[in-house]
Amino acid sequence: MSYDTWGPNLTALRDVAAKAFVNAFDAQPELWLAAPGRVNLIGEHTDYNDGFVLPAAIDRHVLMAVSPRDDRQVHLVAADFGARTSFSLDDVVHDKTQRWSEYQRGVAWALQGAGYTLRGMNAVLSSDVPVGSGLSSSAAIEVAMAYAFQLMSDLELDGVERALLCQKAENQFVGMNCGIMDQYIVSLGRRGHALLIDCRSLEYELVPVPDGCDVVICDTKKRRGLVDSEYNRRRQECERGASILGATALRDISVETFVARQNELDEITRMRCRHVITENQRTLDGVAALRDGDVARFGALMNDSHTSLRDDYEVSCHELDLMVEAAQRQPGTLGSRMTGAGFGGCTVSLVRSEHSPAFVTQVAQAYTESTGVVPDVYVCQAEDGVRRLH
Repeated sequence: MSYDTWGPNLTALRDVAAKAFVNAFDAQPELWLAAPGRVNLIGEHTDYNDGFVLPAAIDRHVLMAVSPRDDRQVHLVAADFGARTSFSLDDVVHDKTQRWSEYQRGVAWALQGAGYTLRGMNAVLSSDVPVGSGLSSSAAIEVAMAYAFQLMSDLELDGVERALLCQKAENQFVGMNCGIMDQYIVSLGRRGHALLIDCRSLEYELVPVPDGCDVVICDTKKRRGLVDSEYNRRRQECERGASILGATALRDISVETFVARQNELDEITRMRCRHVITENQRTLDGVAALRDGDVARFGALMNDSHTSLRDDYEVSCHELDLMVEAAQRQPGTLGSRMTGAGFGGCTVSLVRSEHSPAFVTQVAQAYTESTGVVPDVYVCQAEDGVRRLH
């Protein structure tokens, strides 16, 4: 792949990173690599119930320019906001003054903890994955860093182990108790496909996203203030429901069994369990629909998912509902739902490609008229996972 065929987004990032690399290190980088953001198409709040999720990597990226060093130092530059830090591979510690580098430090800590010998490097990052919008810029940074170490240090590291070590870095070094979905899709994604992940076995399979459709992400700009406390409460409610129903996790309860036994549960627990159990089934039904090329069916399942998240799981909010309703009114919209933890963040819509330009204009206008807020809207395609660029 030549410089000119990277596409406009990656080319723009490369221009920024290349200039920053020369300014910082007075040399050209030896290699380039990119790790995508991601969006979950369906399967929300199923992961911690041992269920199924269906994310896709998107064509927004963390781009890294890298060269090896002959010592054990790692020098990092964040080109987008002019920050710089360094650390020794012999003493990987936290840097409270440069918190953006915690992810890279954590990856070095996790790789070395797994017995891998790392080589020092100079690295510059630039990104067009929006921070704080739920598109997983953190996993993109982690997987990009792991892949840089893999290439620089000639490591025998497959995509699954890479993802698991990046998750360990975020859980145990950064201190964020995330599941495996983000690192898996960033590490293992393929262009034109989503990735069905079994969150119990960690088995995965690629699922084709039919041609002629765009994945459109709308950022409400509402930030997710209630997530931590409500997330913990939902986990407890799900665990209580599984215990009452005699299951290890809600993943083990079929829709039919739930319908037959739901009266054993109090109202709140019943609502939470109904969402998770039906969402797992929607995810599997959605995979079957995509394999059949039935995008209309898949879109209808997305709509049902949002209704369930709003009414049974109660993790939507006024802004998300407004955005979904505006999207569902547009010609060419196959389906739309909130995506992510909830209480703010983004929606995801599947839109026929010929309708995407009008969708962007009309949905943004409707949302702004209702809220006074101008949203960010991203028209995306399902993209490859982390990769080297030439």
